[in-house]
Amino acid sequence: MRVVIAEDLFLLRDGLVRMLEAFGFEIAAAVDNGPELSRALDELEPDVAVVDVRLPPSFSDEGLQCALEARRKRPGLPVLVLSQHVEQLYARELLADGTGGVGYLLKDRVFDAEQFIDGVRRVAEGGTAMDPQVIQQLLSRRAQDEPMAKLTAREKEVMELMAQGRSNAAIATQLFVTERAVAKHTSNIFGKLDLPPSDDDNRRVLAVLAYLDGADRG
Repeated sequence: MRVVIAEDLFLLRDGLVRMLEAFGFEIAAAVDNGPELSRALDELEPDVAVVDVRLPPSFSDEGLQCALEARRKRPGLPVLVLSQHVEQLYARELLADGTGGVGYLLKDRVFDAEQFIDGVRRVAEGGTAMDPQVIQQLLSRRAQDEPMAKLTAREKEVMELMAQGRSNAAIATQLFVTERAVAKHTSNIFGKLDLPPSDDDNRRVLAVLAYLDGADRG
């Protein structure tokens, strides 16, 4: 699996290269600025991009804008964003096309290699890897909506874990309940939020994220 990395800090960039290589990934390019990232994404066609939001020369949202432009040229290009902060605009832009293959992780909340590698692989396979704090902020924007108010406390817990990309089995383990109970909760969630039901884990995650992302769009 070929990866393009964009990170302006040398030590972090080098650490990402070494960690990914140790888990069998091929590093197609490791760059430290926006123009080089754009060229790498256009010319190398990686399987996944791991991108810092703020890159030279602007140090604003250069990394994300390069990644979004690459996804417009190559729909579905998997992109995992690494950021210092929860910035809802960036998360919403990533989720806007609803195609999956997106992730948003906070640098100081990645606690071990396995967690990070799992996120990279999920995104590369077309899934999602969203930090719980990102999901919490998206949830908070819709907390007063009438459909959200219909959810029980347990259903909100299940919805949050679902939005993170967890399977029914993983949710059941996390909440110490049966998979059957989780299936019932997810069915209730989809009914109350008027979302199309799906047995496909990725599609149901995208449906939930699209709902949360719609907080300001109406």
